[in-house]
Amino acid sequence: MLLIDDKGNQLGEMPTPDALSLATEKGLDLVEVAPAANPPVCRLLNYGKFRYEATRKERQSRKSNKTKTTNQLREVRMKTRIGEHDRLSKTRMVKRLLSQGSKVKVSVMFRGREMQHPQIGMELLKYVADDLQEDAMLDKAPGFEGRSLTMILAPSAALKKEILNKDKERAKA
Repeated sequence: MLLIDDKGNQLGEMPTPDALSLATEKGLDLVEVAPAANPPVCRLLNYGKFRYEATRKERQSRKSNKTKTTNQLREVRMKTRIGEHDRLSKTRMVKRLLSQGSKVKVSVMFRGREMQHPQIGMELLKYVADDLQEDAMLDKAPGFEGRSLTMILAPSAALKKEILNKDKERAKA
């Protein structure tokens, strides 16, 4: 097998028992890096440290991917008998989600006999859309999906520019 030490220097071809004794002498592990190569390539390294750094890199890449994929669909649910203050609170939540760059699905859920009065839900969605006129554009018009009336809002062009400017400032800092 071809052996590489912990600093990346090639030690040349060596029998397995000699490589194992060298690894134990240095207090390191013998790890087969390329078993398909001819001869197989092995490396002397601290395997625990190697695995720890690999998981840290993976976690960091996942974290950076999460910040890039902000165009996800988020949902805010309301009921037909929602109070004025609660509706405004939910509208602020929709605005915050839009400012993060996400599309937002606003749903009005109907229960029981409420299904016979869809105009109440339409009116509620109209109020929300009117409150968010500057920040959002209608991506999907209100329509029924089972027992709920839904519409999808996307960030407006002005809001998208604002989000891009914030991202650029964050990248500079």
